[in-house]
Amino acid sequence: MPDARSSPKKLSGLPAIGLLAAGAALALAFGRFSYGVLLPAIRDDLGISNTLAGTLGTVNVTAYLAGAVLAGLATARFRLLVIARIGFALSLSGLGLAAFASGPWTLGVSLLLTGVGGAFIWIPTPAIAADAARPDQRRMAVALMSSGIGVGIVFTGQLSGLVRSTLGDTSWRVVYQVQAALGLLLVAATVTLINHHQDQPTQTHSQLGGLATLRQMRGWAPITFCYASFGFMYLLIVAFLTTKLEDDNNWTSSRASLAFTLIGLAVVFGGPTFIKISEKTGSRKALMLAFTFWALLVLTAIPGWTTPTLVASVGIGLTFAGVPALVTVYIVENTSLDTYGPSYAAATLAFGLAQMLSPQVGGYLADLTGSFTTNFALSAAFALTGTLAASRLPNQEALMAR
Repeated sequence: MPDARSSPKKLSGLPAIGLLAAGAALALAFGRFSYGVLLPAIRDDLGISNTLAGTLGTVNVTAYLAGAVLAGLATARFRLLVIARIGFALSLSGLGLAAFASGPWTLGVSLLLTGVGGAFIWIPTPAIAADAARPDQRRMAVALMSSGIGVGIVFTGQLSGLVRSTLGDTSWRVVYQVQAALGLLLVAATVTLINHHQDQPTQTHSQLGGLATLRQMRGWAPITFCYASFGFMYLLIVAFLTTKLEDDNNWTSSRASLAFTLIGLAVVFGGPTFIKISEKTGSRKALMLAFTFWALLVLTAIPGWTTPTLVASVGIGLTFAGVPALVTVYIVENTSLDTYGPSYAAATLAFGLAQMLSPQVGGYLADLTGSFTTNFALSAAFALTGTLAASRLPNQEALMAR
């Protein structure tokens, strides 16, 4: 049988990057963020509290954390492309299960599958995308992965608004049914057409999913802290924005979906925008700007005034994509092909730990205070810790040949 990696039908360049970006949308926009925009409908249909709703969100991000550990260990035995394919299978299975979930237990299992699958897709995808691009386009190739997530969020927001407004809140499963169908087509195309020029696994064996390898990277501590700060601060907003606007500010479901859609539209441009900024200022200043900008934006959205909130949603989307793009590019450029997988997996472990706490804390605070205002204030505070961490990064990154 001929080696599939030498097949002339495999994609490269922009077509490959575009398909990988769609895979990122499946991993995160469908597998994770759909739950946030559908949360009011899911909560009311299943009759669950905000605390239990937050717990279900925690299941997803805890599974992502476990997936990060497993993906880091898997890089020693499997090629990055194989790890991504396993992730596609898990994410697609989770979406299919959510499409017919009859209660919180079934939905929890589906969120567990999409959580693990999301980590298995997201950790190897930036390196695969960078390898598909010309050397001078690798930073932008990584940034376009977040653009794919943005397109997926826009699609999810619009689909959710349409389904809920026409079929009612009990129809939230229809959103997952559509996503599962699209995901099946996407997975088939990705498995058939995407290649990665990695002949063998890294053979790097380290504890905690790559921590020893990560610690060899210049600036590993502040960049990891930046990623952890982001993990906690963003879910307090993205997971609860729609619910806050509907519950606290009396927005209609369609107007709340518009805010979520604006975030998604901005995410499309956020990664490339902040990568361009970093090319002018360096990663340190670009990350400091992004974290500080986030704090100002979420405070602006607290009162729920229509125009300021919609404008803030655009800025939140830009920053939401910008921070992980900057973190990922920093790690890609300061590691080799052999050390990237375990290093990024270890950084994602810190990110995942923060994510695991965020929705549970957010749901508990909402039930405790009867409002989501505290969530937004806490998100702003953690953003400022990210600003402080970013200020400790080296002024100039040591770019390493890939």
